[in-house]
Amino acid sequence: MLSERIYEFRRKSGLSQEQLAEKIGVSRQSISKWESGTSTPELEKLLALSECFNITLDELVREEAGNQGPDEPPQKAEGARGSKAMEMKVGIGLCLAGAVCLILSGIMMVISPGAAERFNAASMITLNGSGVMLILCVLSMVIGLILILRKK
Repeated sequence: MLSERIYEFRRKSGLSQEQLAEKIGVSRQSISKWESGTSTPELEKLLALSECFNITLDELVREEAGNQGPDEPPQKAEGARGSKAMEMKVGIGLCLAGAVCLILSGIMMVISPGAAERFNAASMITLNGSGVMLILCVLSMVIGLILILRKK
């Protein structure tokens, strides 16, 4: 919350409410109201506060930054976005790989039934080789879709 951020940065700067009020040209009561959350500073005063604390306006007003102490830099949303983008790329890759495998196995069964028979005979599992291959392809596609559609 903005009120907490103002309080934290004022304390970090080692200023009393009176000293901060003098620096930015307001009354001590205004600072008290801002810190208690009963009122909110105007944009001009927010800019003065950010200059006084030597921080950006974003650092002062952003909610995400409120989860950290004033000494800690705000977390980079870029890292989270990059991670999500990477998951999305992996998911799309798995879906495409599964689809290509399904298409290729279907083409193999139509064009060369003998090769499909040899592939089925090579399988040690009760399912024939084609069944195992189809399951792996579908599983790859499902995992890919989960990665694409998963929300953080």
